[in-house]
Amino acid sequence: MTCIIVDDEEHGRTTLRYALEDHTQWKLLHEFDQPELARQFLKQNSVDVVFLDIQMPKENGISLARSISALPQPPLIIFVTAYNSHALDAFAVHALDYVLKPCNPKRFAETLQHAQDMLEQKHGYALALQHALSNIEQSAADPTKPTPELSQLVVRSVGAMECIALDDVLWFSSASNYVELHLAKRSVLHRMTLTDLEKRLPSHSFLRTHRTAIVRITQIRQLSILKDGSYQLHLHCGDKVPVSERYLEQVRQHFNS
Repeated sequence: MTCIIVDDEEHGRTTLRYALEDHTQWKLLHEFDQPELARQFLKQNSVDVVFLDIQMPKENGISLARSISALPQPPLIIFVTAYNSHALDAFAVHALDYVLKPCNPKRFAETLQHAQDMLEQKHGYALALQHALSNIEQSAADPTKPTPELSQLVVRSVGAMECIALDDVLWFSSASNYVELHLAKRSVLHRMTLTDLEKRLPSHSFLRTHRTAIVRITQIRQLSILKDGSYQLHLHCGDKVPVSERYLEQVRQHFNS
């Protein structure tokens, strides 16, 4: 697998180069300190992955990423940045990845594995990338503007990448740093926390019921009290979801509306 590095800082490029040396299946083709030089190289050469800094003086990484996404066969993009903010959530939601400076070896290895998985099936990547970049640019232009609501989730698994429409999700449950998407006939894991996901869901369609659960409002059928005094929601799909004291009042309001 091949890659290039685009970073205006020599230290940043050197750090990544050394990190890649521990992963012999990856071949570093070139390093660039200017986005335009990388753009010209990519027009003439096939590359699997671009390690791309976001904040550069002459042209930022977002601008270069947008032009890369328009290529006939765009490489995967891994952002390398010190810009740790809510904008990074968009990278995970849309199957993009990122490495925070300074580079953590374990996190870097996980990122390379994700990239390797994605390379095995790149269908839909360009569309997901363009959508993610639009969201990031909107957030950067107006930091006070709410993060755009989701319409789909791009879920990665070994050897595959799948777009799942939000309309197909009945409810969500948490599994450490993952959420489990409960669909009509199956469940799917997605790398994102339930709290971050909640910020991107349309509030008129979904309701938080517990620290471990978010349900589609139209799925709610019945609220029951268990023998131990705890509460439980019964969904139309047949699943049962816990309700905590913290969210009980808003669940009750749904039944009173």
